[in-house]
Amino acid sequence: MPTILGSNSLDDSYQISNSLRFNDADNAHLEKTFSGSPTSTTKCTMSFWIKTGNLLSTSARAIFSAIKSGSNEDVIKFGSSNGGNLGYLEFNFNNTNDGAMMPGNTTALIEFRDPAAWYNFVIAIDTTQGSAEDRLKFYVNGTLQEVEASISGGNLQADTEMAQNYDLGFLTASKHQIGMNVESSNSEPFDGYLSEFYFVDGQQYAPTVFAETDDNGVWIPKDAKDDISFGNYGFYMEFKQTGTSANSSGMGADTSGNDNHFSASGTATTDITTDTPTNNFCVMNPLIKSSLGSTNQPTYSEGNVRVDNHSSGDASTLSTFGVANGKWYFEAKYSKSPSDAQGYPQLGWAKNGNHMDGEMVGFHTPSGSDYRAKNGGSTISNAFDGVPAANDIIGFYLDLDNSTLIVHRNGSDFMGSGATNGIDFSSTTFDPDTGFFQVRYNSNTNVSHFIEFNFGQPSYSISSAVSDANGHGSFEYNPTLSGTNYLALCTKNLGATG
Repeated sequence: MPTILGSNSLDDSYQISNSLRFNDADNAHLEKTFSGSPTSTTKCTMSFWIKTGNLLSTSARAIFSAIKSGSNEDVIKFGSSNGGNLGYLEFNFNNTNDGAMMPGNTTALIEFRDPAAWYNFVIAIDTTQGSAEDRLKFYVNGTLQEVEASISGGNLQADTEMAQNYDLGFLTASKHQIGMNVESSNSEPFDGYLSEFYFVDGQQYAPTVFAETDDNGVWIPKDAKDDISFGNYGFYMEFKQTGTSANSSGMGADTSGNDNHFSASGTATTDITTDTPTNNFCVMNPLIKSSLGSTNQPTYSEGNVRVDNHSSGDASTLSTFGVANGKWYFEAKYSKSPSDAQGYPQLGWAKNGNHMDGEMVGFHTPSGSDYRAKNGGSTISNAFDGVPAANDIIGFYLDLDNSTLIVHRNGSDFMGSGATNGIDFSSTTFDPDTGFFQVRYNSNTNVSHFIEFNFGQPSYSISSAVSDANGHGSFEYNPTLSGTNYLALCTKNLGATG
């Protein structure tokens, strides 16, 4: 299945500026109850970009839903019917009575499990079509997918082709929700990022209305608003606002001209991010499982930028991005002082594929008042001035061109007498020429803590909102250090750096 890591083009092509981050534990969603008559009851198109969040849960994740009648609903979701695997999509209509389908064929379902990638989903529906396969057309990054009513090996209940001439719940004067299943108790909260959300009433559009293939064969968004006839129930969400009310200043603001604004619930102003299909930011990777030592996996939330220690022991993870050259910056906010856990969590940079074998550059466990650093397989004594305290924001300045890591705490130099100019890893076996560097987070046993990572799209409130020298990211402290520009881990910067 093709995915899009995110555009790193530096040209003047159409750019998406914002996305909305949904955290399932917050029951975050957008909601509107439509009234009046739709333009059509049988024909609609939706297009949106999606970046998945926590995939370790077995609970379903609803993307868009609407009441059909009573407590029955139309819903598009990452479902739990196929063995609880959230990599699969489901289309259910009238609570599966008039359609229950999954993309795939009789031998395989289609997975959407890359937390580093943005996907464009276009779902074009015309229930009046004589052929069932023409009633619902599903495209991923511009490619038409097979949607079957019967999936071999799956256990979706009541597999049913979409009924001909079915009046859609999405085109019913009823409650609609984005990021939640509107049925009964408002369940199945979505987890991840949504961007550039179109809903069209009365047209079954092709995906080329919303996006196109560039000269490099990459599926990219285009400015489609003026080419669309939205119809009465149509809307377009750009997620540029921070309010929660159903008006033009809210997160669910409709900028199609219809004023079909949605109200927001369970969201925060920090959930409006600049992590988008045209500038994709690094996050932590929930698919990582250590190949050495403990195989525990931490808990991921807030769009995979918050990582909680596993309750029963060591857990380790890496980021979705690796870098081999250039100068890079990220911040990490500690939930508590690690001093009661002998310096854990260890945090720094590791070789690509490294999990629990100690090959990293960053914090090591102290020996008494010797606040040590890890430097590949070696140890540097007195590398730091202490250990981070609760709510400290630790800044990591990684210079791969000169093999140096400098660490700051709350905007001030945190290096100790053993590494006054930063950690020099040029002469160690930790050689940047042998592979990518990626962020590594290593926990300890019986410790309740979490780290909130900020690669430029913080999940917590910051006071300064400093961008890097290229204008990307939002940090508490300055990514430029002593006149040297360190950059946010995003595809625009990766493209510029090479």
